[in-house]
Amino acid sequence: MNLFSKIEVIKSKSQPVTETMVATAYKSVKKGGKSSGIDGVSFTDFEKNLSGNLYKIWSRMASGSYFPPPVKELEIPKTDGSKRTLGIPTIGDRIAQSVVKEHLERAVDSKFEENSYGYRKGKSAQTALQRCKENCWKYAWVIDLDIKGFFDNIDRDLLMETVKEHTDEKWVLMYIERWLKAPIVKRDGTKANRDKGTPQGGVISPLLANIFLDKVFDKWLLQTINEVKFERYADDIVIHCQNHNQAESILEKVKLRLQKFKLEVHPDKTRIVYCKQVNRNEEYGVNSFKFLGVQFQPLKLKNKQGKFFKGFTSVVPKSSFKKLGDYLKRMSLHRRTDRDIYQLAELIKDRLTGWFNYFKKWGIHHACGYFFYKLNQRLIKWAMNRHKRLKNKRKAIGFLRENQRLNPYLFVHWEYGFRL
Repeated sequence: MNLFSKIEVIKSKSQPVTETMVATAYKSVKKGGKSSGIDGVSFTDFEKNLSGNLYKIWSRMASGSYFPPPVKELEIPKTDGSKRTLGIPTIGDRIAQSVVKEHLERAVDSKFEENSYGYRKGKSAQTALQRCKENCWKYAWVIDLDIKGFFDNIDRDLLMETVKEHTDEKWVLMYIERWLKAPIVKRDGTKANRDKGTPQGGVISPLLANIFLDKVFDKWLLQTINEVKFERYADDIVIHCQNHNQAESILEKVKLRLQKFKLEVHPDKTRIVYCKQVNRNEEYGVNSFKFLGVQFQPLKLKNKQGKFFKGFTSVVPKSSFKKLGDYLKRMSLHRRTDRDIYQLAELIKDRLTGWFNYFKKWGIHHACGYFFYKLNQRLIKWAMNRHKRLKNKRKAIGFLRENQRLNPYLFVHWEYGFRL
């Protein structure tokens, strides 16, 4: 479908931005976050005059007269109790950023190292986690590396110098500079200018981060350390080492390298970790780390012969259980007596499906039994509250077990084996 079908398009424009580029960017952005920007315009609002709004973006970008509006500050809680500050662009600005991002990405992605997994086509958090797990079996030591406030602290001039190493297209560089300089509107309504960083939450920001860290970290590390193994997902980095001395040496070199580019290692969140398992008998105080939300730690495992041994493997962290548990508590399932069992399952389906799909390969059955036992207890209370004939727990359990028999995949956690 031609999204510009109702618009008489002016062909004489100074910048090589086409209607097709804008239409493709819109479709890409629509798959992402739904939050509105500082203008309060939702996707529903934007699509009321879709062709006109897309035409406006194209016309301004193609003439060089597009200037991004401020981004909206949004704070989201992190599992450690702190908050992450995002800068949310308007929907129109997300589309404009996606035009440049898609164009520039085609030129640079093939130049990135294979160890970079974040926000790249054909790569994902799941592939990064799998490679991390494999390397923890091979290498006994890990540097769990955290760059302090990476997105907020990227030096703008150094970033632009790096981008210019990949493209000399003036329109691309012009718009990237404008996005880097766009002010932020804080939660109290005040506007603040930014002199460094690229807003976490912007469409173009992950690509800029990959361009910068490909030079600052990836290629440098591979050239500096022989046969080093690491995984990087945006600014989340794990480096695998053969021994403690090598880990200390690499970490010191990384600190100096980052300082050269006006970044620093977070002193509290960066750690050397010993991946303790069978046949690894050294004593070291730190034996676990988190990568992309998954906990890696020593755990008692059973081999094919039924014998137990200590392995270093992945589990779902307690912080993730807490976050999901808080969500289920807010849903108050036992009080939703206005819904039948199918509507109740639908209410939590999307959230649980997303959670299971992310963690299903990383140790769900090691730690989830009690958690989903508690969820089943909520369903028992719901059954007792909704159906007068199920006033005792035994009858409520029988009712739910019959539903399990008839529809074993009704609730997502039932599908994964956490049944009554």
